[in-house]
Amino acid sequence: MDRTGHPARPHRPHQSPGPPLADRTGHSAPRDAARAGMVEAGHDQLAHLSGRCPMTAGIDTPDRRGRTGLDQAGRDLTGNPRVKVRDVELLSCHWYVERATTFDFQHADGTWSTQQRETHDRGNGATMLLYDAERETVLLTRQFRFPAYVNGHPDGMLVETPGGLLDDDDEHPEIAVRREVVEETGHTIGEVRHVFDVYMSPGSVTERVSFYAAEYGPSTRTHEGGGLDEEGEDIEIVELPFRRALEMIRSGEIADAKTIMLLQWAALEGPFAK
Repeated sequence: MDRTGHPARPHRPHQSPGPPLADRTGHSAPRDAARAGMVEAGHDQLAHLSGRCPMTAGIDTPDRRGRTGLDQAGRDLTGNPRVKVRDVELLSCHWYVERATTFDFQHADGTWSTQQRETHDRGNGATMLLYDAERETVLLTRQFRFPAYVNGHPDGMLVETPGGLLDDDDEHPEIAVRREVVEETGHTIGEVRHVFDVYMSPGSVTERVSFYAAEYGPSTRTHEGGGLDEEGEDIEIVELPFRRALEMIRSGEIADAKTIMLLQWAALEGPFAK
């Protein structure tokens, strides 16, 4: 296993980035043949149904979300001289974006190896802990999460801090989280505190989540909350004593990472720190 938990690739001592990957692996012919076959209508339809990008959708022509140039992500990176991106292959653009990126990596001993990583790009997100310091309560949500349900959670109903994805790449996360808080809890909050930004699963997911905290109370309740019907959301609003929320972490009743992080921050250095 390599440093990231992926199967290790052999080092090539004192070898600089050289010929295309096809010269090293011998796998280019099947890949080229598969790409050529995609011109056939039947293959194109199958790709569309499976979520893979048909033809050049998302590359030269807009995909279902109007995006193009999705195969360019990472090609212009220059911040790390030990990483040289060779190729970016678009695997899927059904809604989120799956890519396979081939790059040369220089190890600490100076040797280079060619590696490939698949990345899942769902955009960036933001989340917020709503708290009432005087009453020592927090306002959370409960909703169904199929990925958790299919991976061992008893019923898929997770207790979480409100939050969601940024609508656009250039949307400020504070704007996004304020919107999500109104939609999910019905509260229009005032001053917010930025806590930290975190890569939640950096081995394969590009998402960066911005964490915030803000006070809530009777005066901030302006809407019904509960999520958006058009997005199929069915969100329950859950108010808990802060100490009870911490107990639910220990018992496993709260198993959402972002929620655990914000609750522990609140206990260690936030509004409930002693």
